[in-house]
Formats: sequence, C-alpha cells, structure tokens
Amino acid sequence: MRVVVALGGNALLRKGQKGTYDEQFSNAQRTAKVLADIIEKGYELVITHGNGPQAGAIAVQNDAARDKIPPMPLDVINAETQALIGYMLQQSLRNEFAQRRIYREVIALVTQVVVRKDDPAFQNPTKFIGPYYTEEEAKKLMKKKGWILKPDPRGGWRRVVPSPEPIDVVEKEVIIKLLNQGIIPITVGGGGIPVIYEDGQYRGVEAVIDKDLASSLLARIIRADMLVILTDVDYVYLNFGDKENRQPLREVRLHEIKRYYEEGHFPPGSMGPKVLGAIKFLEAGGKIAVIGHLEKALEVIEGKAGTKITR
Repeated sequence: MRVVVALGGNALLRKGQKGTYDEQFSNAQRTAKVLADIIEKGYELVITHGNGPQAGAIAVQNDAARDKIPPMPLDVINAETQALIGYMLQQSLRNEFAQRRIYREVIALVTQVVVRKDDPAFQNPTKFIGPYYTEEEAKKLMKKKGWILKPDPRGGWRRVVPSPEPIDVVEKEVIIKLLNQGIIPITVGGGGIPVIYEDGQYRGVEAVIDKDLASSLLARIIRADMLVILTDVDYVYLNFGDKENRQPLREVRLHEIKRYYEEGHFPPGSMGPKVLGAIKFLEAGGKIAVIGHLEKALEVIEGKAGTKITR
C-alpha cells in the first residue's frame, strides 16, 4: 500500500522547547523509530513534513542580522528548512534502519511547488510561522517590524504569512521514479518551495505553502492509497476550543466531514488545512485519509487510533 505520511511540527520541535539542534535531532530520532515501524509492516512510504517553527526562526535570524547580512526571502528560507529537516530525518532513518537491518535507501529532495500568482491568499495571510508571543509582544512587533501577527488557536500570538493553494509539484516525475526504485523520498518539505510559472520560467514567491495541502496534492499525483496526517492531537474534534463539549471524531464519512468543515468547526490556521487536505484527497479518488497523533502513527494507519475518513 502506497502511503503519504505528513509529519507535523512536533516531529522535530515540541511545544515549550527552544528549538536547539540537540532538541530537534532527538525528536527526529524518535520520529524515525515511528516511521521505521510503518516501513517494517511493508507500507510504501513517502514522507512530508512541516517547517513552521524552523522557517519562523530563520526569518527572525535574518531580520536580526539584516544590517550585516542581506535577509533571504521566504522561498529561500523554505529551501533552507527542507535541507535542515530533511538532513535530520534521513540520517535518523538511516541509523534506525541499520539497527533493524532494514535495507532501504532514503533521500531528502529539495522540492518546488507551483502556486497561482493571483491566489487570494497573498492578500489574506493565515499561515502561522515562528515562535509564540504574548499579545503585548505581538503588538510591539507589528508596529516595529510591520509583520502581521494573529492569535494562534493553540495559544499565544504568532506571525502569519500568505499560504496560497498548491497546484503542481515541479519534481513529481523524480519522486515517482524514486518510488519505483524502492527509494523512500522525503519531499514537499514545509509545503514545498512556493513558485509561480510564467513566460516559460519558474520564479519563487514570498509565501509558505501549507504542508498538509501540499501532501494531499502529492498523494493525488502519485496515486497513493492513503494520506496520513500526523500531528500533536489524538483526533479531529468538533468544538475543539470548548473542552467540556468537544467531541472526537473517530470514523467519519466524506460528506459528513465536508459539512463540519463548511460549518467552521476547523480553524484555518490549525486543523482546517488538515481536514481540507483529506477532503481533496478523497474527492480525487483516494481510499482513506487518517489524522492522528505522531506517537501513535502505526495505530492511526491501522485504524486503531485517530480519525479515519472514508468516502
């Protein structure tokens, strides 16, 4: 079974951590064990990942050093994070494979993803990146830096940037060739490097593509059987913000999740893109989409945990 596994930000950075090299590499090693469990079960895996915390941190570093070193645009920052996170994951996986005597190759691929130049998202930033701030800190940053910051449903205030919808993957043929050779690709990291195509040329743009929507697009392109979205919550919930009345969804049909989505149950900056990615995958012919906790990845895939969405 061909499976696209989209790793959330907690694969490398957990809430409350500072984001040091040691913290992130330790998390990558834990994630590698989870992924190796899936591979040992015989699933054909494509790995994708988020980059919100890392992209935000690099953006802050760029801004802090702008008087000495010219800052890089967001598309370049995405390329940096693809290499950074890809390196940690592929090395951790290779080491885990060696311990288990799994003879598989894994490669992180710097990947470009096409968006539309006129996508309305460029006028309405919604994608959270970077560290969490207090409301007072956020207001100071908006005044001083000209950034847009909004309250994150997960707590605190964070910077938001445009998140246009992905429409194509530039390196799709390479990804398919790798899969056909039995190689495990780590791809569309952080949603992919956002590019537009005009006059026969690709050109990077200032944005961060949502990794769940990019993963859904990739799953459709490669005709995956299952889309697996791993995050830091056990289920998709109705009324998530209301702890007394929130309701976990364990198994749900496509028409039901679409209705809940249209009713506004899933915030655009957190669970919304995950659910929308699942909807788009299933509408295009995908068999199953599942959303659940990273630590229970194999159980989520096997239907023993998380939210299972079917047509």
